[in-house]
Amino acid sequence: MAYGAAQPQPAGRLAYKWKVLISVIFGIFMIILDTTVVNVAFQTIRREYNTSLNNSQWVISIYTLALGIATPLSGFLSDRFGIKRMYVGGLAAFLVGSLLCGLAPTLSSSIWLLVAARAAQGFGGGIAQPLGSALLFSTFPPKEQGTALGIFGIALVVAPALGPILGGFLVDQGLWRWIFFINLPIGLVGVFLANRFLRERRPETVPALDPLGLITAVVGFGAVLYAASIAADQGWGAGNVLLWFGVGGVSLLLFGLIELFVAKEPLLNLRLFGNPTFLTASLIGYVTVIGLFGAEFLMPVYLQALRGRTALQTGFTLLPLALTSGVITPIAGRLYDRIGPRPLIVTGFALLAINTWQLSQIQADTPISTLLMLLALRGAALGLTVQTTFATALAAVPRRALARGSSLINGTRFVVQALGVAVLATILASALSPEVKAQSQQGREQAAQTAAQPFGLCETPGVPADQNVPPGVPAFARAQALQGVQQACRENLIGFERAYRLTFYVALAAVVIGLFMPGWPRAWAGRTAVGDAPPNPSTH
Repeated sequence: MAYGAAQPQPAGRLAYKWKVLISVIFGIFMIILDTTVVNVAFQTIRREYNTSLNNSQWVISIYTLALGIATPLSGFLSDRFGIKRMYVGGLAAFLVGSLLCGLAPTLSSSIWLLVAARAAQGFGGGIAQPLGSALLFSTFPPKEQGTALGIFGIALVVAPALGPILGGFLVDQGLWRWIFFINLPIGLVGVFLANRFLRERRPETVPALDPLGLITAVVGFGAVLYAASIAADQGWGAGNVLLWFGVGGVSLLLFGLIELFVAKEPLLNLRLFGNPTFLTASLIGYVTVIGLFGAEFLMPVYLQALRGRTALQTGFTLLPLALTSGVITPIAGRLYDRIGPRPLIVTGFALLAINTWQLSQIQADTPISTLLMLLALRGAALGLTVQTTFATALAAVPRRALARGSSLINGTRFVVQALGVAVLATILASALSPEVKAQSQQGREQAAQTAAQPFGLCETPGVPADQNVPPGVPAFARAQALQGVQQACRENLIGFERAYRLTFYVALAAVVIGLFMPGWPRAWAGRTAVGDAPPNPSTH
C-alpha cells in the first residue's frame, strides 16, 4: 500500500506530522466528548419527550451500538476509498447527526428521530476515531510515535471528564439541546483542518469486499453490545439478554472462522493476535479500558445517588482525574519512546491497583477532598497506561495494515468496555435487596417526571442525617422512610466495595502480564523491532 508519496516540506513551515496531530485532536476530541456529555442530560431528555425508560434508553444505547459496529469497518473503508476521505466523511456524518439531534422535535413519538440522529453520530464517530490513530502512527517516525499518541491521548482522557461538567452546566441552564450543538464549532474546525492539512493515502490495489465477514461482524458486535447494555437492568439470566448474547456469540465465532480460514482479504486481520506483543498489549489495553470507564461509571453513581451531588458538582469532582491524566499522558508518551512500555505499564497498574483498593474502602462520609486526591492518583495511573498499551499494540502492526489494526483494537475495546460496565453495574445491583431495588426504581421514576432537587441515600448536602428522606415524604411516614434510606445506603456501599474490588484484582493481573511486555531493562527498538520501515523523512 502506498501510504503517502514523499512531498518536500518548505523551510519555516509547520511540519506535516504536526498538522496531522492538530487535525486529529480536534476531530476525535468532539467524538469522545459526546460519550459522556449526553449521559448527564438523560433524565432531562426523557422528561422532555415524556417517554418510557426503555424507549429513552435507546438514546444512550444506539450511540454505543453504532460506534461499535462502525469501528471494525473503518479499516476496510479507508483501504477502499482512502483514509483522508473516510476520516473526513466520518467527522461530517457525526456533525450532521449532532445537528439533527439538537433539532429533533420534543414530541413523544419523535424520540425515534433523536435515536436515529444518535445512530448517525455513532456511525460517523466509529469510522473516524480509529483512523485518527492510524494517521498519527503512519506519519510520525518510530522514535516519536509514543510522543504523538501521548499528546493525542490528552483528548482521550480529558474529553470524557469534561463531558459531565459541560453537560451539567447546560442542563442546569435549561439548554439541554446545546449538548449537541456544541459539537458543531469543534467539528467544523476539525473538518476544515483535515481537508486542508491531510494528504490522501490510497492503496495500490483496491481491496475486495468480505461480505460474510461484514455481515457476521455487524450482527456479532451489535448483538453483544446490545445485550451488554440491557444485562444490568434485566439480569444476565433474562431470556432477552441470553438471546442477544447467543446471537452475538455465534456470529462472532463465525466471524472469526471466516476471517481466519475463508476470506481472501479479511475485514479484520485476526492473525495479528498471533503476534505476542500485539496480543499482550491488547489484553492489558482491555484492562485499562475497564479501569478508565469503570471509574467514570462508578464514581458518578456514588456521588449523585449516594452523596446527593448535582451533575455539575459531580463533573468538577471528577476533574482531577482528567487533569492528572492530561499531564502524565504526554510525559508517558516521551518515556515510551525512550524506554518502552514495560516500566510504564507495570508502574501504572501497580498504582492503579493501590488506588482501586483505596476506592473500595470509601464510606458514606468519606471527605470529598479525599476523593479528589484518589481520583487525581487514578488519573496519573491511567496516564501511564491508556495510550501506552495502544501504542505498543500498533507498533507491532505492519505499516500497510495500520488502519485495519487500529480498527481491530478499537472495535474489541468497545466490546470489552460495554461488557465491563455491565458487569460492574450488575455487581452493584447484586448487593441490593428486593425492597431497596423497588425503592430505587420508584425514585428514578419520580425523578424522571419532575425536576427533583438533589437527594443522596447516604447524604444530602445541607440536610441533617436524621432528616435525610426523599423530598415530598409526608411527616407520618418519615421515620419509616429514613430506615429504608439508611438500609439502601448500606447496601449500595457494599456493592461499590465489591465492584471496585473486582477491578483491583484485574489490575493486579495486568501488573503480572505487563512484565512480559518489551522495554527496559531490555533494549527497546519500537516499530523497528518488527522490521517496518519508517516513513520518509521528507513528509515530516
